[in-house]
Amino acid sequence: MKIKSKIISTGSYLPAKILSNFDLEKIVDTTDDWIVERTGIKNRHIAAENELTSDIAFEAAKKAIENSGIPAEEIEMIILATTTPDLTFPATSTKVQAKLGAKGAFAFDIQAVCSGFVYAITVADNFIKSGQVKNALVIGADVLSRIVDWKDRNTCVLFGDGAGAVVLQATTDENSGIMAASLHSDGFLNDILKTSGGTSSNQKSGFIEMAGKEVFKHAVEKMSKSVTSTLEKAHLKVSDIDFMVPHQANARILSAVANRLELPQEKVILTVENHANTSAASIPLALDSANSQGKFKKGNVLVLEALGGGLTWGSVVLKW
Repeated sequence: MKIKSKIISTGSYLPAKILSNFDLEKIVDTTDDWIVERTGIKNRHIAAENELTSDIAFEAAKKAIENSGIPAEEIEMIILATTTPDLTFPATSTKVQAKLGAKGAFAFDIQAVCSGFVYAITVADNFIKSGQVKNALVIGADVLSRIVDWKDRNTCVLFGDGAGAVVLQATTDENSGIMAASLHSDGFLNDILKTSGGTSSNQKSGFIEMAGKEVFKHAVEKMSKSVTSTLEKAHLKVSDIDFMVPHQANARILSAVANRLELPQEKVILTVENHANTSAASIPLALDSANSQGKFKKGNVLVLEALGGGLTWGSVVLKW
């Protein structure tokens, strides 16, 4: 029978410190009303000074593995999607592997910014479908607070820190698992969402720079088209979607995508209000939030979709 991969568990971690819009009013020229109206964000979590990406990734991964019932030793592959690695090298995923004691796994990082988790889960799915791996751990983790210019009111209000993870397992169950995926990029648009630094340019991580209106326009258009094309690959229609779990960038973007798809807003999983934009972590954080509330039922059709710097974008259609 045909091998597929299915999500068998989720896990997440959010740093203890919460930074509200009212806190931001004290450090930058903004207001709670202005932020909520334009983004839907009220709070974001900020990593402690000694908390690294590997630390929060480990916490989310540990929970996902515990929830899977599989020993860490049986995980064969670890993919970490992140844009804020601990070090230039080695891959942050190898540090997570060591903390987990997952000696039987190989580990590597993926950098596709906010699309990172969609890219990572698609790569893991292909390894499983090819028969090379049975159990895979896919993590999205970022500490964007470290690359935010806290004097730039147009960007600093948007981002937060966090980590989410899923365990994928090989299955022959026709009524569950990943059905289709689509990945895209357009390097001609890399200037509209980027950082001001990098290892080979100035040896500084730099700060996030974004042309907000341009990103908004491309996000709505490209994510909508990606969802439609991926549904076609899976021989499904928008009306078959039970839940859309999007990258939590901005509530207005997510609402616009749902409207363009003619998808009821109640089918969209939203966590941006209290998480803000956590880049590669946002989709697995939203998955774990909804899963822990018992929202997903076996056989539900879920669509994961994201757009990030690069530009990169993509979507995944799966049955829970």
